[in-house]
Amino acid sequence: MYKNITLDNLEHEHVCCSISGKDTGLMLKKEWLKERIKEGLVFRKLDERAKIFIEYLPSESAFAPVEAPNYMYINCFWVSGKFKKLGHGKALLDHCIEDAKEKGKSGVVVLSSKKKMPFLSDPKYLKSYGFKTADKALDYELLYLTFDDSKPKFKSCVGQATGHVLYYSNQCPHTHKYVKLVKKIAEELEFPLEIIHIQTKEEAQNAPCPFTTYSLYLNGQFVTNEILTEKKFLELIKPLI
Repeated sequence: MYKNITLDNLEHEHVCCSISGKDTGLMLKKEWLKERIKEGLVFRKLDERAKIFIEYLPSESAFAPVEAPNYMYINCFWVSGKFKKLGHGKALLDHCIEDAKEKGKSGVVVLSSKKKMPFLSDPKYLKSYGFKTADKALDYELLYLTFDDSKPKFKSCVGQATGHVLYYSNQCPHTHKYVKLVKKIAEELEFPLEIIHIQTKEEAQNAPCPFTTYSLYLNGQFVTNEILTEKKFLELIKPLI
């Protein structure tokens, strides 16, 4: 029923968060996955063309500014559509937790929020599983399930940025397309948006944004981690033009 994406099957396997075929964003996501799999990433999915999967890796290789020595970091956890409430979330999360224990990890850590935010795991569901809040920053909560009483935290670099900045990486196959659209609008309107493409784990682990997949700052203040359409981006910057 479930299977792991590996270096051997990555090229022809369906990556659950993208059903659109061989577009540039999907190819970039697979390149990103290829490097992370070498570092211990596990991508486990339901053997269907649907968004039912969990993606986790050792925190030392996570694209996140967290201090969580010897933890397993959940990068993405998603069950969508008609597959909800069928036990897939539990099965996938149980697998991650048991895998972390078998590999001698200190626990499991995941980026979430006080209230459900786009592209983040549901805090209510995780807390019902025993996850607790380890740290808070901006609109985020760092949730953890410990096996040895250690406690992760955000790195000191997490906080505000300077000016108008969009941070993104290739963790999601959709960022490539929508960053290009936002960049085009900013250039047409001569809006001074700086775009920072996070390409290495070192860059990600020293970023000011907890969610390095996509984060927008305006006037140095964090605004959203939602991947923006042209319309939504224009609504946000309109008061600043």
